Amino acid sequence: MAQAPVSLESLLVSREGYRGGRPCLRGTGITVHQVAAMRHLGLTAEEICAQNPDLDPSLFHAALAYYYANKARIDAELDEDARLGEELAARYPAGVLPESF
Repeated sequence: MAQAPVSLESLLVSREGYRGGRPCLRGTGITVHQVAAMRHLGLTAEEICAQNPDLDPSLFHAALAYYYANKARIDAELDEDARLGEELAARYPAGVLPESF
């Protein structure tokens, strides 16, 4: 008996208030943005899957498909994340300590 097709939408989920509402791989806290960042580092889909052998490879392929379909927006958000990280590193060179709050 043939298995029913899996919709790509079922492999990625997003919830308001969780990971900034960014889409995550179903059943994980791994965001599409994190997968895109790994791709930016030069990792192939197969290498990303190999680093996460307990997860179904279809999750990572769905994340990459979503990333490529929304590349400009996700790349801009990753750039903003990097800019904010640099700003915070400059503001708190010793790291964030309790007395920083």
